[in-house]
Amino acid sequence: MYKKVVIFGGGSGMSVLLKGLKNFPVDITAIITVSDNGKSTGKLREEFKIPAVGDIRKVITNLSRIDKPIKQMLEYRFNTSSDLNGHAVGNLILISMLEITGSLKESIAYLSKLLDVKHKVLPISEDSNLTLMGKDINGNIIEGEESITNSHCQFEKIYYKEEPKVLDEVIEAIKEAELIIFSIGSLYTSVLPNIICKDVKKTISESKAPIMYLCNAMTQPGETDGFSVGDHVELLNKYLENKKIDVVIASNSHINKKIAEKYETQEQKDPVIIDYDKLKEIGVELIEDDLVIVEDNVLRHNSLKLSSLIFSYLMRQ
Repeated sequence: MYKKVVIFGGGSGMSVLLKGLKNFPVDITAIITVSDNGKSTGKLREEFKIPAVGDIRKVITNLSRIDKPIKQMLEYRFNTSSDLNGHAVGNLILISMLEITGSLKESIAYLSKLLDVKHKVLPISEDSNLTLMGKDINGNIIEGEESITNSHCQFEKIYYKEEPKVLDEVIEAIKEAELIIFSIGSLYTSVLPNIICKDVKKTISESKAPIMYLCNAMTQPGETDGFSVGDHVELLNKYLENKKIDVVIASNSHINKKIAEKYETQEQKDPVIIDYDKLKEIGVELIEDDLVIVEDNVLRHNSLKLSSLIFSYLMRQ
């Protein structure tokens, strides 16, 4: 029987990870944040009064075993002067299923079946009005995931406007998990929106499964400027409270000088440094490797290599 892994995240980071991990003999439950209120997802949330579906679409696409052209169709965004402009086809399909079934969870299950997804994808909640909030280090209150991302601030606290009703299936998946993973991706808008749910935090604290964090390779403007791997771990531990991260996977790749300068000047992003002494002091196991690759002049994690490290760790538990 395959070992059960629960992964928390959202957006591109989770999608990159799942593209590789789906090829390993593990039972994956991907739990996705649904508080995004930007771009196509934000417009659809406002019009249909639904949770965010954009990150869910990305995850289903990357877990799917169907032909590449169909995946490209799901990710296709209309470029037109009509109201369809900017909307991804997969978002519209998910919403049509949601209108038919009345349940985002059921809509995901039907689309997953249609697209030959062998693993489980769950929204953290089906609350339609889920709103992420942030209090920055200067005491300013910022409302909405898009505004939090665009503010480029460091935050004292991330929280929800109203406490989400977490799906029962999410809680059950955590209880059954043999490994809990916090995915690569934005700390403030992909990982923390899952951890800050009271029911999730309580269930994780009661779990005997180790917690693994996949650390970002680059900092995020404003949010994690100057953050080391240890700083990322400490921030997550602060929100976890009673339970702490057991193991962190981090990249030790040497980034090409030209690429590094491009990220520094155009995106205000810097490599995340591995601070060995701090990690030892925190008491977290470090797994490091050359994990960063360049695709189309963009830095990405090597999905298969990252997944093999996760699987190796899981097999020695």
